[in-house]
Amino acid sequence: MEKIIIESIDKTNNPDKFALFIGRWQPFHDGHQWLIDQKINKGKRICIAIRDVPKDDKNWWSSCEIQAMLEERFSKQIEAGVIKVIQIPDIESINIGRGVGYDIIEHIPPQDINAISATKIRAGMKNK
Repeated sequence: MEKIIIESIDKTNNPDKFALFIGRWQPFHDGHQWLIDQKINKGKRICIAIRDVPKDDKNWWSSCEIQAMLEERFSKQIEAGVIKVIQIPDIESINIGRGVGYDIIEHIPPQDINAISATKIRAGMKNK
């Protein structure tokens, strides 16, 4: 399912900047891939931030386990400097001031992608 084309990444415009995606990624699924592809397909570098949340019914894996899964999935892109995977503390909100030097962008997925639910994926995994 991987659609990332390393050669198309534009490192000339802002070589040190990344598009940041924050989530629990429990588990990483096609909807998450679609979201990340929105920036990858525009030649942008990606930072995937994993919220460090306690394990429970909605969070089956630790942030370390999620990081290992993502690093395996994106090993080639990480090696090429296209994707970076980090852990962050759990957050209550995202707050910005004016003129912060970056955009806040909401990507509205098509209906088929919007219908993907990690809760349903976990329920299916539980039944197997």
